[in-house]
Amino acid sequence: MSGSERRSQVLGIAAGEFADHGLHGASIEMIAREAGITQAYVFRMFGTKKALFLELVGAAFDRFSDGMSQAAQGARGLGALALMGARYYESLADRTTLLLQLQGFAACGDSEVRDLVRTRLGRMWDTVADTTGLDPVTVKSFLAFGMLLNNVAALDVDDLAEPWAKGVRTRIQAGLFEHITTDTNR
Repeated sequence: MSGSERRSQVLGIAAGEFADHGLHGASIEMIAREAGITQAYVFRMFGTKKALFLELVGAAFDRFSDGMSQAAQGARGLGALALMGARYYESLADRTTLLLQLQGFAACGDSEVRDLVRTRLGRMWDTVADTTGLDPVTVKSFLAFGMLLNNVAALDVDDLAEPWAKGVRTRIQAGLFEHITTDTNR
């Protein structure tokens, strides 16, 4: 296996481990064993456990931002926001990426993790704001709604029959954000 193939393999294994157990609970020993390599080799590739975690969390945020940007390419305003929302919703099916983002938020007690998550959340904000050209209140509402969807997806409520679970599974219509503007929010 080439070095880049091995690195890719380890990233895939580590993504699942960190998504399930977080920064402090993940086991480099388990990652190495599953990859069929030594822990020392994992550390040689990534430096530290935290560096590996940061790479994975950053990439998880980037997949959402890049996906929304690609989905809305050439569109502006609420039309672009609707396209971004549809892509965001589709992205929630990637449970590992979703859980890596949430593990990033959970580890924000560490200043390096917090700085990375701030930067990536800022990039997500800029992606939505710059692509759509919409006001900050609309961007904030859109991203806040996305964070609710993240949490609901993490809770895996698809099969729950409780009224609240049915409510949060309700599909969002494209016009949801039309009434949310800086002027109406004063």
